[in-house]
Amino acid sequence: MTNSHSVQDRRLGRRRFLAALGSTIVAGAFGINAGPVAGNMDPAQLRRSMRDQYGASGVEVIDEWLSLLDRLADRNLDTQLREVNDFFNRRIEWVDDIDVWGQKDYWATPLEALGKGRGDCEDYSIAKYITLTQLGVPVATLRMIYVKARLGRSDTTIAHMVLGYYETPSAEPRILDNLQPSIVPARQRTDLEPVFSFNSEGLWTGSSTSSKADPVARLSRWRRVLARMTEQGFL
Repeated sequence: MTNSHSVQDRRLGRRRFLAALGSTIVAGAFGINAGPVAGNMDPAQLRRSMRDQYGASGVEVIDEWLSLLDRLADRNLDTQLREVNDFFNRRIEWVDDIDVWGQKDYWATPLEALGKGRGDCEDYSIAKYITLTQLGVPVATLRMIYVKARLGRSDTTIAHMVLGYYETPSAEPRILDNLQPSIVPARQRTDLEPVFSFNSEGLWTGSSTSSKADPVARLSRWRRVLARMTEQGFL
């Protein structure tokens, strides 16, 4: 009986996070396959950028991030996922973009998120994604997933973004999230309804994607993030 339920749960997880996101794959059409995602960076330039924008405290936090990369370089994948998830969940306070940037929907670079020490769901997801790619985790296994997140036991949902790790393209992802500190399989996140996902190689959308969550419009923010990251020291 337990095995039967386990198989059923696994199928539900895959149906929710793969069928909903796997009907269309677009690569390169929106410039999403360009940017600093191959593990390259200029630490000296990152420190200069941090000092110019956030002073000595900014340099301290970017040095913490660089130390994290050094410490995790040879660790196993599970350790890398867990510690990267914890690092950003601890160091970034969740605050609305309007209160941090004076804009309704601003996607911050990892440098900006760490420098401010505040951000929203996109900022957590982007920072974790970039950090894991710097550690050599293949881009193909990571996707930023735009979801509708249900609040508590109510029917109220909010727009939200999480990071998914896919062992294979058809695997059920593990979810890295700022709302729930533990990394869990997608089947355990019954509060999340996936809408679309993307990484630096492609865009996955479901047929039910609504105009309010237009992935093409949102990916223009991703292009701007990549452009700023290049200026800041990510190559």
